[in-house]
Parts: sequence; structure tokens; C-alpha cells
Amino acid sequence: MAIAYITHPDCQLHDMGHHHPEQPARLNAINDRLIATGLEMVLHQYDAPLVERGMLESVHDTDYIDRIFAASPADGIVWIDGETAMNPHSLRAAQRAAGAVALGVDLVMQEKARQVFCAVRPPGHHAERHRAMGFCLFNNIAVGAYHALNHYGLQRVAIVDFDVHHGNGTEDIVAGDERVLFCSTFQHPFYPHTGFDSTATNVVNAPLPAGSSGQAFREAVQTHWLPRLEAFAPELVFISAGFDAHQAEDMAGLNLVDADYTWVTRRLCEQADRSADGRVISALEGGYELHALARCVEAHIKAFLGEY
Repeated sequence: MAIAYITHPDCQLHDMGHHHPEQPARLNAINDRLIATGLEMVLHQYDAPLVERGMLESVHDTDYIDRIFAASPADGIVWIDGETAMNPHSLRAAQRAAGAVALGVDLVMQEKARQVFCAVRPPGHHAERHRAMGFCLFNNIAVGAYHALNHYGLQRVAIVDFDVHHGNGTEDIVAGDERVLFCSTFQHPFYPHTGFDSTATNVVNAPLPAGSSGQAFREAVQTHWLPRLEAFAPELVFISAGFDAHQAEDMAGLNLVDADYTWVTRRLCEQADRSADGRVISALEGGYELHALARCVEAHIKAFLGEY
């Protein structure tokens, strides 16, 4: 079955300033790599729609959504917090980013695709129920997960996050909801300084110290994630695909390489094959060294195809 690739030009118009690491060039680098490797030809391309208001309200407080809409500037840049800003195009980009993951759910549930990669920005996994932070406005992956639960009536979905930063926003939204299993690896101690003391029974956090290798990451996945995923048997697997734990990143301190992303993607696809009819939806989170980011997305998508 087809692999869907969802993006939109609006996502490249979101710009927080020339020196900001979360820059439009990230999507350009990914797109150029897919063309150069020929992967573009095997992907079914879709434009990300604007997310429906009700989907945002399933994961964010109404007054928070209103504040983000009201903050959208007519010109210039408005800072929401110390790292997160909006220009006149940011609101639509954020609506597209969340809408992409919801469309991904529709595609896999309607058997139009088996796996989905959402090449979108701004990212989402730091956006909490009532707060923007860490470059994130809306929690894209959580929007998709609750669309699957609420619209399609699924009973069990898993969200797996291998970004170098803990997905505090996703955990804030899903903690205590036993329909969702949230599994995360991340560098600790490190921004946003959360995840090391979680108590929710549906949350599986595996913090890694700075300097950890790909082998340490694989051992954490095998020890902490895979048994819980097997027991949970998710009907749909979501991936918060952050590639900033790569050794080429100068903003973090983990040492993963391209092959580690291939490996973890294959393990997640194998679980999806056993319990979810192969359904996997992945959405871009971090990854700021452009060459490494582009290669890792290539490895991630090739793993969907069963290539090692």
C-alpha cells in the first residue's frame, strides 16, 4: 500500500528570524534529498488541510486557542515565549501542521495509505494543553491521536517520541488517558527539564545522559518501549519524529547516527504490523543540522519501505 507524504507551502512561510534554528530551510533540505534519492517518486503527495477548530479543542484549552489566534500579527514578528515566535504566516502554518496529522489518520483509516510522513512545521510536541513553548504552537501529534480516538473509535493508540528533547506537551495532554501509550527517549538533564519524574501509568520515559550512543538508545528502546508496546497492542502508531539526537547536531549531546533511525523505525513498523494493520503516522519534530536532518528523513522513509 502507498506511503503518503503530507506537506504544504504555508509551512515554509512560518519564519521566526534568520538566526532561529527552526527555519524554513529544514523543509527545503528534506525535499531536495527526496528528489535526489528518487524517493519522491514512490510517495503519494498530499497538501495539508487547515485543522478543524474542534480537533484543536480536543487537545488544547479553548482560551489558549483563542490567545494563539489573537496573537497572530499583521506584520513583523511576535514572541510567544523566549523561543517561540509568530510572523503573519505562522498561524496558518500551525493549522496546516496539525491538519496534516489529522489527514494522515483519515488516509490510513480509509486504507488510502499504510504509512504517512508529515513534513510540516512548526513542530508540536512541546505545546501543552494551555501553553506554547519550544518552537511549538499546536500539538500536531496529539491532534492526530485524538482524531483517531474520537472520530474513528479506536481504543488504543501509541505515540512514540525519539526527539532529543522530552515531549512535555504530549505528555501533558495524554497523561492518565489509558487509551494512549506515550513512549519517549530524550537527553536528560536537558530542555525542557521534564519527563524524568513522570508517574502516569500510560507514560514510558527513558531519559538518556549526554554522550549516549546509538547503542544506549537501542537498549533503552528494547528494554522500556518494546515490551510495553507489545502488551498494549496499539491499533495505530504515531511517531513524533525528531532527528536532533543525531551526533551532527551542535545544540544537543546525544550521538545517534542515520542507521539508528532506520532501526527504531523498523521496530515500530514491526509492532504496527502485528497490532495495527501496519498503520504508522509520523510527523516531523526537531532536527536542525540540515544535511543530517535530510539523510535521517530519507532513512526513516526507507524503513517504511522495508529497506535497511
